[in-house]
This record gives sequence, structure tokens and C-alpha cells, in this order.
Amino acid sequence: MLYTLSRSPYACDLTALLRTARPGDDLLLLSDGVIAGLRGSPAARALSASPLALHALENDIAARGLSVHFSPNIAIISYNDFVRLTEKQPQQMAW
Repeated sequence: MLYTLSRSPYACDLTALLRTARPGDDLLLLSDGVIAGLRGSPAARALSASPLALHALENDIAARGLSVHFSPNIAIISYNDFVRLTEKQPQQMAW
């Protein structure tokens, strides 16, 4: 399953998302969802403790000026990599 988080972790139920995650699943942070990847934040710590493979869109991180504050535990990817994730995970759930 590919989970996509496009809203701030403060505007959604991140705990519910993490309860549904299973090993082998991927999570892509995009739009305001990249806020969940801020280094040292409660959301980033919760994500790092989950079984999810973590990814974030490079353009959305840069657009918000978060590059230097981003967690090193989350892979920063391009739009082409996003397409590859959708090919890898045919099922998708948006948060």
C-alpha cells in the first residue's frame, strides 16, 4: 500500500494512519504533509518508529524552505520517483 500524506500532521489523524501501516508499505509526504518530516518533530519520530518506508517530495520540501530542517530518516524523492512508487504499490490511500 502507498499512503500519501498531503496535509499537515497537525491537521490529520497521523496516529490512525500509523495503526493501519504494515511492513512493506510506503508513505509519501507531499504538499503540507512534508511538515511531518521536520527533524526532531513528534511526527517525524512517530514515522521513524513505524514499519513504513518513508519518502517526501523534494519540490514540496524546497517550496516550504524546509530542506535544512528535514529528517535524514526520510528519503527525498523526485516526481519520477513518485511515479515509480505508484508502480511498486498499485493500491493507494490518501490522507
